[in-house]
Amino acid sequence: MGIIRTAKLIYDYIRMDDEGQPSEKNRAVDNVDVDIEKGSFVAILGHNGSGKSTLAKHFNALLAPTSGTVWVGEKDTSLDENILPVRMTAGMVFQNPDNQIIANVVEEDVGFGPENMGVPTDDIWKRVDESLEAVGMTAYRKASPNRLSGGQKQRVAIAGVMAMKPACIVMDEPTAMLDPSGRKEVIRTVHELNKKEGITVILITHYMNEVTDADRVIVMDKGSIVMDGTPREIFSRVEELHACRLDVPQATELAYELRKEGVDLPADILTPEELAGALCQLR
Repeated sequence: MGIIRTAKLIYDYIRMDDEGQPSEKNRAVDNVDVDIEKGSFVAILGHNGSGKSTLAKHFNALLAPTSGTVWVGEKDTSLDENILPVRMTAGMVFQNPDNQIIANVVEEDVGFGPENMGVPTDDIWKRVDESLEAVGMTAYRKASPNRLSGGQKQRVAIAGVMAMKPACIVMDEPTAMLDPSGRKEVIRTVHELNKKEGITVILITHYMNEVTDADRVIVMDKGSIVMDGTPREIFSRVEELHACRLDVPQATELAYELRKEGVDLPADILTPEELAGALCQLR
């Protein structure tokens, strides 16, 4: 039984008219069943409007289902008394780190969450030390967040979530506002947390190269899950991904185009190294 599960999850965005009556309904998540295994690294892909971010917000009880059920750590997210336990189990990292950083000093920001949870002072500082070390930001603990790069700010935001000791971190397009260097920095940090700390990671992204090392890839379209498998299984289905208005990693795309021209290459190539190796083996 997974750390996060949904059963027949439906979520509708309701638009109200000037009199406060429902005037328009938009179904963002449509009858989704998913089970996230504890300790796994799961990527959720989808074009804008596919429902992936709406689904992610249910994992942290930021949204409650229109119908169906979401369980986080066996807690039903629709019950008010479960909201705090749910958010302590599944921490959320958003697209813009500036929306999560509120203190003027890095270490104070990281300690803010545990302090609000009533953690004793000595334990707070221990958590701050551990979290900053885990994301490689110990050297910046006395710095002002305003002086950090985008990638560094996002790592501080991740440390702030980690200090609350969640079993799962849900990341909603955390690299969307970063340059390529910052994106690599954040994704490398998240993989290390997953492998070394055993934290379950759910990554919402539209950058294909960020998910090639995930344990599992879920693809959404029109509010539904349309594909679910390993990165190799998913990215070998190039035409189906294109139909969902999604790209594939560059090496996968090039191998796909070469296969169309008659070059005998595997369908599950993910990286430039794999493509180069396959091409070198051709006679």
